[in-house]
Amino acid sequence: MEARHLRYALALAEHRHFGRAARVLGIAQPPLSKQIADLERETGARLFDRTRQGVFPTAAGEAFLARARRALEEMAAARTDAGRAARGETGRLRLGFIASALLDPLPDVLGRFGRERPDVRLELHEMASRRGTAALVAGELDVAVTLGPPRGAGAEHLVSVPVGHDHLIAVVGSTHPYAGQTSVSVDQLRRQPLIVAAGEDEPVIAAGLRALLGEDAVALEGATVARDVHTIMGLAACGVGVGLGPSRMREAARPGIRFCEVTPRTALPDLVLSFAHRDRSPALDAFLDVVRRNCPDVGAALDLRLGRP
Repeated sequence: MEARHLRYALALAEHRHFGRAARVLGIAQPPLSKQIADLERETGARLFDRTRQGVFPTAAGEAFLARARRALEEMAAARTDAGRAARGETGRLRLGFIASALLDPLPDVLGRFGRERPDVRLELHEMASRRGTAALVAGELDVAVTLGPPRGAGAEHLVSVPVGHDHLIAVVGSTHPYAGQTSVSVDQLRRQPLIVAAGEDEPVIAAGLRALLGEDAVALEGATVARDVHTIMGLAACGVGVGLGPSRMREAARPGIRFCEVTPRTALPDLVLSFAHRDRSPALDAFLDVVRRNCPDVGAALDLRLGRP
């Protein structure tokens, strides 16, 4: 039994005449009669009464037609769903990210992706870079945003592209002596109580701070440790000290704080977007397309890594 048999039976039930049904179906009457007869033999029941007044479904025919109608509707829905999934309009996307990526660029990217692909289920997981890389390699994530390129076993099989460049800045409370300055020097920082980030990614940043301030920097040894950039800014607003963090902190500016550049300018590790090339899904391809359009400078590097012209 094939879908065409169901369509033939439904057309015959609607037009109640073999000739009219055949014309609507675009076939000759004899093949239609034969197909209906074959269908009746396969079901083991007479589905239509042939009378001088027309062709009418029997009780068995009515039961068959009800199922046939639903079956064709399901088949049409299946084709539609398959097409939408193939175009990345449905499915799921599992994204791991470090918290500071929510300052930039994830808000714009996720907002645009959500508007364009509302039926893709987003599973978002905040996690440190090492955990994000391990989850990506293990197939537990589709894409990850980490601080610096992925490291560890399996990282060499990932496709990675920088999505954010950053440098160190300072944040102070509005009543702090540095509040009116556009920049602070390393010597000034050495004389101040500092606020720095903690977490699994902290060693990467701590190494940069030690290189900047010196291994024996008393200020760094006695620094207040904060969970994330929001806590750094909050403590700075309370006058606890000078907060140090990525320049994308400016995206979360709040009353009562001031930002200062740190001189000399100190680059921080890039934000890096990574995924497994071999495991790309249509939903991931749709996400990468949004990244490409939302971050034009990333698009060329992404195309290069994917081997696109």
